[in-house]
Amino acid sequence: MTAATQKDEEILLASLDDPSRFAFLVDKYQRPFLRLAYGVVRSREEAEDIVQEAFCDVYRNALKFKKQEGATFKSWAYRVVLNKAISHYRKLKKERERFSALEPAHYENLGAPESLSGDVDIQITVERLLTNLPEDFRRVVSAYYLEDKSYADIAKEESISLSTLKMRLFRAKKMLRQMI
Repeated sequence: MTAATQKDEEILLASLDDPSRFAFLVDKYQRPFLRLAYGVVRSREEAEDIVQEAFCDVYRNALKFKKQEGATFKSWAYRVVLNKAISHYRKLKKERERFSALEPAHYENLGAPESLSGDVDIQITVERLLTNLPEDFRRVVSAYYLEDKSYADIAKEESISLSTLKMRLFRAKKMLRQMI
């Protein structure tokens, strides 16, 4: 019997004796699992890590899989991926919250001038660099440094809190420094 005619559950169990058979399941499910993980974390690299970990868990826990009515290998494996993605997302969210609790003084006055609108050469350079920033970072940097808008005005336009705005500016400046 070939892998193409075997059920996923049979391939999983057979892969315990011949690990190379697990590659069939990886080939079959890698793309759908990536889509699922990406839908949760919205980062290709993070999704790839999640899927890799999920495949490892599926393989390590192959003997724990029990065929039940209405539950297939596919639904079990999807659940493993989804649980991994949700756990990873929660971890990322906690990290973001930890950094957003910093005092405003941490992200203000980090060496960037208050306004770049006076110097045309600098403005052209900054606009080139801005194209490499994510859209939400680009908007707030442009509004604050190029259009001289206040924090309050930008936060209102973006429909975000002041602390979120300050964090976006902080991260954008960090990214810009790395680009330079």
